[in-house]
Amino acid sequence: MTETTTPPTGFAVPGRIAVDAQTAAAWQTATLTEIRRETPRAATFRLAVPRWAGHLPGQHLMLRLTAPDGYVAQRHYSIASAPDDSGHIELTLDRVPDGEVSGWFHAVARPGDTIEVRGPLSGFFAWPGDRPALLLGAGSGVVPLMSMIRHHRARGLTVPLRMLVSARSPEELIYAAELGAETTPVFTRSAPLGVPVGRMTAAHVAPLLAEQPAHGWEAYVCGTNAFAEHASRLLVAAGQPPERIRIERFG
Repeated sequence: MTETTTPPTGFAVPGRIAVDAQTAAAWQTATLTEIRRETPRAATFRLAVPRWAGHLPGQHLMLRLTAPDGYVAQRHYSIASAPDDSGHIELTLDRVPDGEVSGWFHAVARPGDTIEVRGPLSGFFAWPGDRPALLLGAGSGVVPLMSMIRHHRARGLTVPLRMLVSARSPEELIYAAELGAETTPVFTRSAPLGVPVGRMTAAHVAPLLAEQPAHGWEAYVCGTNAFAEHASRLLVAAGQPPERIRIERFG
């Protein structure tokens, strides 16, 4: 997952949350403690990071792997877990074809392995839990949005929160067993009997904008470039102010 460091033209959003530069720049050692399968292609990796400074839902980190021959690979990954004081964070990774880092995690990594991380990074896509949030994600774009949902539940927040998430099929819907009434899934290739198949449309988005809270939604969109553009257009067409759309892209 990579950060959109600057919003696209027409989508500038005020209120970027400050990130401690010293903390964000410091590498530290994390130990893999657990691996959980989410879908045939995605798994969650739980890391013990004793000196983790804490994060806000929606933030990400930089991860670094160093091979025995000194070759280094670095990637940005969104944080899936809610902020807590457990000294652990979780990442959910799709296995990307020919992906160096995701391939290592899925095929080689075992509990007890160590890696390097630094962060948290990005104050643009962070959600402090103090404003109504409308979340739109596709595929592994649900990962930072799930951090927001988990935070909402863990803190017992009453601020409105809704999510639309797109997946190819029920089998590829990440966190399927954990999603609740706040979430509406959209399936693009196969779906349960009676559920329409197709991409996200105005018919999915418009009802959420129609029921928006008094002060309106802050929209968070995460997915591929194509999904981010499509979802953003749907939001604007339904009446969401462009300056209140935050976008994070990957791929």
